[in-house]
Amino acid sequence: MQQRKLKHYLIITLKGIAMGAADVVPGVSGGTIAFISGIYEELLTSISSINLHTLKTFKTEGIKGVWKAINGNFLVALLSGIFISVLSLAKLISWLLEHKPVMVWSFFFGLVLASILYVGKQITKWSPLVIFALITGAVLAFYITTLQPLITENSSPLFLFLAGALAICAMILPGISGAFILVLLGAYKPVLDAVHNRDVKLLGIVAAGAIVGLLTFSNILKWLFAHYKNSTLAVLTGFILGSLNKIWPWKNVIESKMFGNKLIVIKDVSVLPNAYKGNPELIWAILLAIIGFIIIILLEKAANYSTKQ
Repeated sequence: MQQRKLKHYLIITLKGIAMGAADVVPGVSGGTIAFISGIYEELLTSISSINLHTLKTFKTEGIKGVWKAINGNFLVALLSGIFISVLSLAKLISWLLEHKPVMVWSFFFGLVLASILYVGKQITKWSPLVIFALITGAVLAFYITTLQPLITENSSPLFLFLAGALAICAMILPGISGAFILVLLGAYKPVLDAVHNRDVKLLGIVAAGAIVGLLTFSNILKWLFAHYKNSTLAVLTGFILGSLNKIWPWKNVIESKMFGNKLIVIKDVSVLPNAYKGNPELIWAILLAIIGFIIIILLEKAANYSTKQ
C-alpha cells in the first residue's frame, strides 16, 4: 500500500465522515461516496486482505505484519470518520429528513447525479457488453427501489444473519443503501428492537452476517475489478442511475407504518413538483441540487490532488 503522511490520513477521515453522512440517509450509499472520493478500490482491497492468509502472516510477522497486510492505518482513519459522522450527524439528518425532506433529497439527488458522470468517466472502453451491463444495473436498481418492503416480526438467527450479510453488501455497492435493504427485507424492525432492547445476542448475529457478507462480497468485487473492470464500472454506474428514483425529492406517501418510534414509508410514488402534496420548495431544491453537484466536482478534484501528493 502507498506511504502516507498524517495529512493524508486526515483527508481519509474526512472522506469517512462523508461516507457516514451518506449511510445515515436511507437510500444513499456510502459506497457512492467512497467511489467518487477515490478510495473505493483501496477499500475493497483492504477489506479483502482480511482472510486466512492474514493468520499465517500473524504467525510469521506478528501484529505489525498483519497491520501492514490489511492496510490498518487506512481502515482506522476511514472507520473513525464514519463513526464520528454517524454519532454527530445521525440526529441532525434524521431531523432534516422529517422536517425538510425536499431539501435533503434535493441535495443528495444533485450529489448522486454528479456521481453517475464521475463513475461513468472511469470506463475506458465501451462495447455492447459494457452498455448491456450499464442498462442491466440501472433496471435492477430501479426495480429494487420500487419494491414494497416486507412486514415481518421474524427475528430468527438465520434470517438476521442473512439480512446483515445482504445489508452490508448493499452498503459497499454504490447506489443502494444497507438501511434500505433492511427495510425491504422486513429486518428493520427486528434489528431496531434488538438495538432498543440491547439484545447483544441478536445484534451479534447481525454483525456476524455483516462481517461474512463484507469479506465475501469485497473479494468478489475485487476479482471483478481485476478481470472485468469496464463491465463492473458500467454495472455500478447503472446502479447509481437506477437509484435516483429512490432519492427523487418529490414523493407522495401512499402507505407508511410505525416501526418502534420511527415512521417508515412502505409505499410512495415519485411525482412532479406541481403534483407534490406539500410545499415543493422548488427554488431551494434546485439550489441545493446544484450545491450537491458541485461538491462532487470538488471531491473529484480533491481526490486527484491527494493521489498526486
